[in-house]
Amino acid sequence: MEFLKKHGALLLSGALIAIVFFRIGVHSGMNRIPGLTTEVTNATSGEVAVDFAPFWKAWNVLNEKYVPASTTATVVTNQEKVWGAIEGLASSLHDPYTVFFPPVENEMFETDIRGNFEGIGAEVLAQDGAITVIAPLKDSPAARAGLLSGDRIIKIDGKDTSSLTTEDAVKIIRGEAGTSVTLTIFRSGIKAPFEVKVPREVVNIPTINTKSLPGGIFDIELYSFSEQSPNLFRGALREFINSGDKKLILDLRGNPGGYLEAAIDMASWFLPSSKVVVREDFGPGKDQTSYRSRGYDIFNDNLPFIILVDKGSASAAEILAGALAEHGKAILVGETTFGKGSVQELVDITSDTSLKVTVARWLTPNGVSISEKGIEPQYKVERTIEDMKAGRDPQLDKALEILRAK
Repeated sequence: MEFLKKHGALLLSGALIAIVFFRIGVHSGMNRIPGLTTEVTNATSGEVAVDFAPFWKAWNVLNEKYVPASTTATVVTNQEKVWGAIEGLASSLHDPYTVFFPPVENEMFETDIRGNFEGIGAEVLAQDGAITVIAPLKDSPAARAGLLSGDRIIKIDGKDTSSLTTEDAVKIIRGEAGTSVTLTIFRSGIKAPFEVKVPREVVNIPTINTKSLPGGIFDIELYSFSEQSPNLFRGALREFINSGDKKLILDLRGNPGGYLEAAIDMASWFLPSSKVVVREDFGPGKDQTSYRSRGYDIFNDNLPFIILVDKGSASAAEILAGALAEHGKAILVGETTFGKGSVQELVDITSDTSLKVTVARWLTPNGVSISEKGIEPQYKVERTIEDMKAGRDPQLDKALEILRAK
């Protein structure tokens, strides 16, 4: 899931569900006049970085010469051309997380932040010429239809996805509850692509579930890092303590992440004050920012504690798992995580448009780039499609085996 620098949650309907934080920036600058040759200068060195003359020439040529191929073609306003130019500028960076939101998309963004949404309930990402499923939400239409982390959506309602951005895919997939969307899926281990028809519903984001397992083991399943997650997690830990169980499993499988603040707060229950939870790397020559434990630290070093992860565990889930594993507080079991370790900032370009731009990378306390490697579990255990169909869970079985031996 992706992080933006503000306390908020982005729930993009349909296939994209990303719980995010961001800080709102303020745009300032000069209005440019078509036809004016403009140079952009590097503020640090004073050197000319780019000449805008070709842009303005292209602008004028289009305005003077373009004739729609059909009399029924949609009329594009000059303002819409500006939005298109900014979209192209953002896409030129080839970063799926750096995106411009023109007015309609920006309104969708703000609407989805508010809570539940109509869609299929899965997080997706435009990646390597297809739309990749990061994780379906628990009990969502996507999960019930059998979508899995790592599935590649190669067509949406028959439309090829190879040239689509994440946001383009969301626009096609999202829709009113009661309708459906047909996805053509390519899945590793299956020779031929296949189609899945997924109904759209009003999707509510699940957060947490708890249960006691035989052998004095308490299991906490955390589905997202929402605004409510820290309080719910605190309550789950209280249940654990009151249960009399002495061993703990935290299940972060399929968790697409969310609030950085939630991850830090949860890590603080297991780490002494000032221990690094995650580092924010802004690139060469810039100082890193370290986010540290608040020092609740109510469990001693002898707590038998396992965290389950898989390739659907992303962003905040990776931060929490990486921090507790590197500080020796938890053992990781499962598969290598997704590897979503970049930070986005949302900047208001106008009152009704915004630009989401990658500004940093997340590093584990030991300096491992989450984006480059994901988080590697100490015990690698795969859970296959056949396991899921048969109701088997070898990852949980391995965690139980380890805990019962302690």
